[in-house]
Amino acid sequence: MGKRRNRPEFRRRCIQLVSALLYNAHLPGFLSGSIFKGPVKGVCVPGLNCYSCPGAVGSCPLGALQNALSNLPNKLPLYIAGFLLLVGVGLGRVVCGFLCPFGLIQELLHKIPSPKLRKNRWTRKLSWLKYGVLAVFVVALPVWYAFARGLPVPAFCKYICPAGTLEGGFPLLALRAEYRSLAGWLFSWKALVCVAILILCVFLYRAFCRFLCPLGAIYSLFSRLALLAVRVDGDLCDSCGACVRTCEMDVKRVGDHECIQCGRCAQVCPKQAIYFGKERTSCK
Repeated sequence: MGKRRNRPEFRRRCIQLVSALLYNAHLPGFLSGSIFKGPVKGVCVPGLNCYSCPGAVGSCPLGALQNALSNLPNKLPLYIAGFLLLVGVGLGRVVCGFLCPFGLIQELLHKIPSPKLRKNRWTRKLSWLKYGVLAVFVVALPVWYAFARGLPVPAFCKYICPAGTLEGGFPLLALRAEYRSLAGWLFSWKALVCVAILILCVFLYRAFCRFLCPLGAIYSLFSRLALLAVRVDGDLCDSCGACVRTCEMDVKRVGDHECIQCGRCAQVCPKQAIYFGKERTSCK
């Protein structure tokens, strides 16, 4: 039984690894420190993956969104808005649970033996912080700089994003000596933020996803609409609460805005009432 229950998690881990490899398929970049600039680089990947990572073959949707907003009012962000709408309606936070390389990194860090901080009312309150990060750093600041100063400033990427520092900043500095003299106080700040978040993830499950990730905040807006999502068969559910107790995210119920759709709840449901999709093909 134990092995059978672990199979879905093993499949999820394989999908996470394959996604990370596909996002960063420009393997020569990890040897030369060069950034891939092929024609597909303008296409966004669903998860958080830095454009400046030496292996990245696509663009990060958050970076694309900020750059598009920086071009207002001269150019409307139609492409990235359509992309986020398409992914949000189709997958929602399935992207967070299955298709985000930085989510995988956080989960692997959390496996390091250490005391673990369990979710509580304070972590649930802090989970709303990512919507503030989305509003201020992804939307408000790029738009303000665009209108007030005519400057493109992707504020989240510039001041916060730990994925960009880990996947792009650190490797490029390690591989390209000429970049090291250019790393000033701003990179030192971002390095500090990145290291602090990575350490926190050892003790607290997916800390960045839960408290700071604006991409997760965007996809969470589609939780009720997403075609592929975990759902509960009300005829089978007896409200035992095993699903919410097992989940390490700050969910109040299966499939809410904090749910990353990993499917662990389905493995512990004694009534097998939890399933993926809009409709259940076989309920009983």
